[in-house]
Amino acid sequence: MRTRRRTHRRSVRVEYLLPDEAASAGRARRLTSAFLSRSRHRMTPVDAEQIDDATLIVSELVTNATRHGRSPCRLRLQVSDERVTVEVYDDSPAHLRVRLPTADGESGRGLALVRCLAQRFDVTPVTGGGERVRAVLAT
Repeated sequence: MRTRRRTHRRSVRVEYLLPDEAASAGRARRLTSAFLSRSRHRMTPVDAEQIDDATLIVSELVTNATRHGRSPCRLRLQVSDERVTVEVYDDSPAHLRVRLPTADGESGRGLALVRCLAQRFDVTPVTGGGERVRAVLAT
């Protein structure tokens, strides 16, 4: 008789509901830094550079969600041995567009920066309206 060995991926996840206001980006940065800095029982720790990258990504995504959304946004963070995943959900009626930044433009750099920092970046429409923006960083 042959048995199958299952591998279990260990992960820790947290979700925050952030009000539709400019101060939410700062709060999201603090929550992200605190969550990723905590020690993880039997998991690969997240290093300082990854925490900085994830915190910057969260700041950009939450800023976009609160600027273009019409209600609170959700921030979901997940850490596993292999990756850090950041997801931001909003109900914005407009679809997210990644633009090339211009030298004299005052906006448009945030998502380009997120794409550079993340190993994987995607935007998915959510049933009922809005979208989920996800960035994945390798640990």
